[in-house]
Parts: sequence; structure tokens; C-alpha cells
Amino acid sequence: MAGLINPDDLDEVRSRARIDDVVSSYVTLKPAGSGTLKGLCPFHDEKTPSFQVTPARGLYYCFGCGKGGDTVNFVQEINNLSFREAVEFLADKYGVQLRYTDDGARPTGVSRIRLLEANSVAADFFADTLFGRDGQPGRDFLTGRGFDRAAAEHFGIGYAPRSGRELSGYLRTKGFRDEELIEAGLMRRGGLDYFQGRVIWPIRDAGKAVLGFGARRLFDDDRLPAKYVNTPETPIYKKSHVLYGLDLARTTIGSTSQAVIVEGYTDVMACHLAHVTAAVASCGTAFGADHARVIQRLMGDHSTSGQVIFTFDGDQAGRNAALKVFREDALFTASTWAAIEPTGLDPCDLRMQRGDQAIRDLIDQRVPLYRFVMNDIVSRYDLDHADARIAAVREAAPLVTSIRDRSQVDGYIKELSFLVGLDPSTVRREVNAAKKRSPRPGAGPASTPSASADPPAAPPAHLPDPNDRALLAERDTLKLILQAAALFDGDDQAWQGLSEQDFTHPAYRALFRTILATGDDHAHWPGAVIDAVTHPELKALALQLSVEPPRTELTARHAREYAAKLKTGAVDRDLAELKSRMQRTNPVTDADTYDAMFARMIELETARKELIRLATGE
Repeated sequence: MAGLINPDDLDEVRSRARIDDVVSSYVTLKPAGSGTLKGLCPFHDEKTPSFQVTPARGLYYCFGCGKGGDTVNFVQEINNLSFREAVEFLADKYGVQLRYTDDGARPTGVSRIRLLEANSVAADFFADTLFGRDGQPGRDFLTGRGFDRAAAEHFGIGYAPRSGRELSGYLRTKGFRDEELIEAGLMRRGGLDYFQGRVIWPIRDAGKAVLGFGARRLFDDDRLPAKYVNTPETPIYKKSHVLYGLDLARTTIGSTSQAVIVEGYTDVMACHLAHVTAAVASCGTAFGADHARVIQRLMGDHSTSGQVIFTFDGDQAGRNAALKVFREDALFTASTWAAIEPTGLDPCDLRMQRGDQAIRDLIDQRVPLYRFVMNDIVSRYDLDHADARIAAVREAAPLVTSIRDRSQVDGYIKELSFLVGLDPSTVRREVNAAKKRSPRPGAGPASTPSASADPPAAPPAHLPDPNDRALLAERDTLKLILQAAALFDGDDQAWQGLSEQDFTHPAYRALFRTILATGDDHAHWPGAVIDAVTHPELKALALQLSVEPPRTELTARHAREYAAKLKTGAVDRDLAELKSRMQRTNPVTDADTYDAMFARMIELETARKELIRLATGE
């Protein structure tokens, strides 16, 4: 059985792998004050950012879905890895040599880490082969498409030898088992390489890890007739989740809130070489909901003002593709646009025939997708006949009702009335009538401005409401403890003398009980506390409090004040209970008991005054 990772090495991984560096490979993060960063959560759909990263404490937390943890937890969740695999992934990325308790034994079976390693080595092999003695067919193809060696190296393009045995043989010399190569989609069960005699494009995620490959047919006698073949579905390659060029486009998409969607690998290359560096393409499948979510996460909190630009040919196939995208327009919070090349040239051919500027012009001349579809609908009717004009308006009316930006509706009504040659009032009547029907064929209810923000997630019934004013002192005190434990040092009593009884809510009390049991190892704080919590809801609370912005500065004075405020509440509760008992006690017939309670009341009142003095910072 494989041993455990050395704890010191685990600490080194967590130290080197900064949470903001790791997360920013998947999510566009923006400063949110108090040393925190915010972005759209990668674990659930949202339109306003509730995903928060706190670099100083190495933690992330989503206030929408409740997921959170440290860097290792994030890699586990985002890549569906085990804890061990996530640590090994980060160790490889940040150059940490891991030691194991049984002299370096590793688990058997195919791990995601091994699949990623195999793909990385394969990508280098393909790239080297392209410029070796066997790579001439691949080089000829690239040259014929207008790409030189520098372009091939920039995109990591490679070539798969025709023999069908060279890649697998090479990977075996690097220590990979056949089982791993088959699982990665690099080798078929019969022993042949999956890709043979084809130009190869590595498909990477936003963090530049190679997830799979795309391959183009070159030879007429290729036993696979398909022009393009992609890596089959594997534990790390899901075609509905990946976008070619994302590793190169993610920075531009995040900074400009603009994404350009093209159809093929060479189109992505042509766009990037023409300085349209926001271009990406789906891989072996149509652009869908999961792809849209990836784009929106990269745009971050500017996704509602962003632009997703689709390039389409000017022929019937291009119009059909535009209509398909339009039916799924509700997937986007960004506005959708169409860039149409009327002669039917794709971006790669356009660059070859007219140069880089032609691609930039194509993108600059984009039109709203609504307008393109509306023009396409109207163009199919003979507008010389009155009944055809009405029919065109009735088909286009649901389109107008589905426009997400309601301020543009009047403009599109006027535009539609101009296209068909009818009075705007007539078009408006048809649009209003269409509101009673489905907003457009194949689509759900139209989005409205009110849908642009997610409602705040209500806390579970057994967890405290973060907005409960009666519990603010308890919450703020725990935040200070988790986020700046050292502020409570220097006092003879641990945590300024706080006890479980100072917390009234069971969840806050249970969390403080864990803090007491964890001790004062501030070197691993607050991770040590979070790791010690076993209840999932309580762990989520600990994570939330570890990243939630404090309402005050993180100073020793505020630590003393909050502790005093919390203890004041406990004294107030004791006084209320004591006075209630005194009211029920006869001072004549039970004088000794009454006098003792009275003396205790004086002690509590004195302590309360001192605590109030401390709580108010005097």
C-alpha cells in the first residue's frame, strides 16, 4: 500500500502554490478590497460574482454555493482529483519533490496526474516529430495554410508518424504503461497509436495543461475517413467542456470581456496571428452551455457588459449555424454578435487571401446576433405582397420579445418595420401579441434585467444568519480569530479569556470549541482549524468566516474590543438570570441566599463596567 505524503512536503506545496495564482488559471479575479479578490464561481452558474479568494490566508469561498477550501481543495474540485492527486499535480507544477512514508511508493491504477503527464510528453513528441525527418507532410500542410515554423511552435503543433507504433513505444521508454496510454486516448486497445499520419493540435485548459489532441487527415489512404479526429472522451478530456486556444486567449478575454468563437484550429491560429487574441474554438462538437459558462467565468464580473462574437460564413450553412447559436442565446449574460464573411471564407482562408487586416476588419464589422437573425428571417419573404410582410413580422416578433436589453426593443421594432415596409405601430402590435406566446422557437422564457443578479443564498436553518444583528459580535469575533489569530497573543488567558459560554449560537459555539481543541499553532492557521472540523456545514462556516471581509481593521485593539463585547453579552445574560432568581427569592425568610446573590450581582455589574470600557476602546 502506498504511503502518505511527507507533511513537510505538503506544507511546501501549499506555500509555493499561491491560491490566487492557481485560481486565476480558471477564473478572472478582480480586487474586492480588504486584500480579497472576487470572480464568478467555477462550481455553479451565477451572473454576479460571489466567489472570493483571500491570498493572505490561502483560501477561497463561494458565498453562493458554499464551496471553499485551500489551494489543494480547489484543484481537487475543479479537476475532479483525489487529495493525493491534487497535491501531486501542484507539486509537479511548482517544483516540489514529494517524499512518501514508504520510500516513494505510489498508488497503482491510472490517475488523472498520470494522464496529464502522458499527454504532456506526447505533445512534446508530436512537436519534435513535426520538424524531424518524418514530419515533412505536416510541415507542407502548415506551409500551405500560411503558417511558418514560428507559428507552429507558438501553438505547439505536431505530427503523428504514420507507422502507428512510434508514440506508444516512446512513451513506454518514459515509464508509461499501456493501460495509462489507452486511458489517455493515446493508444488503441489493439496496440496502435490513436493518431497516425496526421497534423496534431494540443488542446489545453486555461492552466496550460494538455487535456487531449485534435488531428487533421493528410493522406487519402488514411483508414479513418473523418477529416478531423479528436481525443476520445477520457477522465480529463470532455469535448463539451474544452475550447481550443483557451490557454492563449484567457488573458485577453478576461481583460477585454470579449471572446471570438471560430470553427476550427487553423481559424484560431489565423486570428491570433492577426492579433485577434480572444479567439477560441470548440473541439469536435457544437458550442454549447458548458462552453458558455467557461467564457463567462473568464469575463468575470464584466460578463454582463461583455461581447461574444461568432464568426459565420455567408452561405446557408453559416446562416444555419447562426440560427442554432441564437436559439441558445439565453446561455449568455454577455451580448452576442455575428461576424459574417459574405464570400464564405473562414478566417484562415481570409488571412491567406487578404491578410491579417481582413480578419480584424471582419471582427470590427460585427453586427448584433439579433439583427443578423432578423434580417435572415425577413430575407426569406417576398415583401412585394402585403400578406408576406405580415407573415415576416409575425415570425420575427418572438425574436424582438426575447431581446434581453429591454432598452433596445423600440429600436428593433423600428428596424423591423423599416425592413418590411410597415408602420411601427403595426409591428408593435404583433410584438405585443407574441409576448403571450413562447419568446422564440426552441427557447425558454426570455431573460429580463431582473434576472441579471443572483438572489442571495439563504443560510441553512441550522447555521446562523450572517445578517442577524444579535449575533454580529459572535461572528465578528470568530472572524478575527480565524483571520488574525496572532492578534489575541500577549494575554495570560488564551483567546482573551473567551469561553464556549460566550457564544449563544450552537454553530458558533461548536466552531470555537474546535478552535480551543486545535491549540495555537498559528503557522498553519486557519487551515488547522478547518481541517479539524468534521461536520460539512460547520466546515463551510469556518471557510466562510476565514475569507469574509471583517467589518473592522485587523488590530490587537479590535481583538480586545470584540472579546470584551462578547464577554459583555455573557455577563448580561448572567445578570438577567441572577436578577430573575432574586425576584423569586424572599430577602427576609431567605436572607443568606439573597445576600449572596446580591453580592454576586455587584461583582457582575463591576465586571460589566470594565468590559464595556474595554469594548468601547477606552
